[in-house]
Amino acid sequence: MEPATYFDIEKGVAVEPTEVHASTDNSTDRGVESERAHPATAEGKLGYWGLKMEAIWGVEARGITRVMDHEKNVARPLHDYFHMFSLWFSINLQAVNIIIGLLGPLVYGLGWVDCVCIVIFSNALASSGVAYLATFGPASGNRTMIIGRYFMGYWPSKIACVANIVQQVGFGTIGCIITGQMITAVNGGGLTLAVGCVIAALCIGLIATFGIDYLNKIERFGYIPQAMAIFVLVGSARKNFDTTAVSVGDSGTINANRCSFFALVFASIIGFSAISADFYVYYPKTYPKWITFASTWSGIWVALIFTNIVGVGIATGIPNMPEWSDAYNISSGALLYACYSGLGGFGGFCVVILALGSITNNAPCSYSAALTIQVLGRYGKKVPRWFWCVLITVVELVLSVAGRNRLFTVFENFLPMMAYWVCPWITIVLEEHFLFHKLTGKAFDWSIYENKSKLPIGFAALLSSLIGFSGAVVGMYQIWYTGPIALKVGGLYGGDIGAWLAIGFAGVVFPPLRWLELKNFGR
Repeated sequence: MEPATYFDIEKGVAVEPTEVHASTDNSTDRGVESERAHPATAEGKLGYWGLKMEAIWGVEARGITRVMDHEKNVARPLHDYFHMFSLWFSINLQAVNIIIGLLGPLVYGLGWVDCVCIVIFSNALASSGVAYLATFGPASGNRTMIIGRYFMGYWPSKIACVANIVQQVGFGTIGCIITGQMITAVNGGGLTLAVGCVIAALCIGLIATFGIDYLNKIERFGYIPQAMAIFVLVGSARKNFDTTAVSVGDSGTINANRCSFFALVFASIIGFSAISADFYVYYPKTYPKWITFASTWSGIWVALIFTNIVGVGIATGIPNMPEWSDAYNISSGALLYACYSGLGGFGGFCVVILALGSITNNAPCSYSAALTIQVLGRYGKKVPRWFWCVLITVVELVLSVAGRNRLFTVFENFLPMMAYWVCPWITIVLEEHFLFHKLTGKAFDWSIYENKSKLPIGFAALLSSLIGFSGAVVGMYQIWYTGPIALKVGGLYGGDIGAWLAIGFAGVVFPPLRWLELKNFGR
C-alpha cells in the first residue's frame, strides 16, 4: 500500500512521510498511551535511532502526530477514570507543593485560616482550567499545543508554544533544585547542592526521554509511597503546627498579601492547562467529558489541598521551633528533613521518597516541553521527541545549578509570570469553544491541525492575548516591578491581581474581534 500523504503547511506542499513504524506488540494493558503502530514524525538518522530505541527499550518514538480513532485504547471506563485521577494525584502529591504552602506564612505573613481558605479555593479554580483542557485530549487525539491552533490560529499559536516551553522548563528547574536540596540534606552536607541538582535533572530527563508508557507506569502507583511519607511527616511535625497563627499587618496589607498568595498558588497549577491533554490522546473519544473533567479535577485538587496545607502548617511552626528555623535558613529541603527529627534513619528514608516524588512531578513537564518544540514547525518535527528531552535535560541541569541558592526568589517571580500568558490563552479557548462553536452548533474538525487554510486566521486571538497581557502588566506585583493598579490593592506595596485583569481584558475584547474576523474571513 502506498504511504498516505500529509500537508506540510510551512512548505505549502503535500509530502510523504519518510518512515512508518509498525509494532507487533499485542499487549492490552498500556495505561493511557499505547505502543501500537504509528507514523514516526522524525526524519533522518535521529528518527532511525528513535525507532531502534523504541523496539529495544520501549523509548516512545511517536511525536505530535494525531492519534486516530482506530489507534486508541480499548474502552475500560472504570480503569481509565481511576487512572485519570491517579495520574494527577501522583503528579501533585509532591514536596514542591508542600514548599508552595510555606510561602503563605513565611513570605506573605498570612495566618493559618487565611492560608487554608486560599489553598482550598485557589486550587479549586486552577484545577478547573487544567481539567477543562484535558477533555480535549480524548475528543481530538491531538496534543494540547496542537489543539491551541484551533483557538489561536497556526502562526499566533507559536507564541503560546514558546511561552509553554519556558514554563515547563521552569517547572523542571524548580523540581531539580528542590530534589537536590532534599538529597543534600539527607546526606548531611557531604553531597553538594549542585551535585544533587545534577542527579535530579538526570533522573527527570531519563523518565521524560523514555516517554508516556514509562510515565504512566510510574504515576499509576507513584502516589502510594508519597502519601505514606507525607503522612509520616504530618505525624512527626503536627504537634508543632500553630493553627492559631494570625495574619500580620494592617487590613490593607493583609488583603494585598491575600491577593498575592492566591495568585501564587493559582499560578503554580494553572500552567498544567497547557499540557493536560497530552496524556489523554489514547482514551476513546466516547468517554463523557464531564467524567474526564471530574476525574482530572479531583485528582489535582485533593493532592494540592493536602500538600499545601501541610506546608502551611510547617511554616506556622517555624517561629516556635529554633531547629526548624535554622534548617529553613539552609534550604527548604533541610527544613523538610528537620520535620522528621526524632525518626532517625527512617526520617531520612522518607525524605528520599519525597525527593523521588519531585522527579515524577516534573518528568511530565519535560516530556510535554519536548512535544511543544515539535509543534513549533517542520524543523522541530524533524528532530525526534526523545532528542528534545535530552536537550531539555541539559538546560534544566544548567539552570538548576545556577539558581540553586535562590529557590524562593524563583518561586515568587517565575510562577506568577507564567499565569500572565496562560490566563488570556484559556479565556480565548473558553470563549471560542462556547460562543463560536457550542452556541452555533459548529463542530471542530480535528483532522485539519496542519492545514493553515482551514484553521483560524488568529488575528483576534493574537490581539486579545496582547491586550490581556497588558492587563497583567498593570496588575502584576513583582519584586522588580509593580503595576499601577496593583499598587491600589492595599498596603505599602500592593498585591498581585495581574492574572485576573488579564482574564478580564482578554475576555472583553475577544468576542467582538473574533466576530469581525469570522465576518471578514469566514474562519
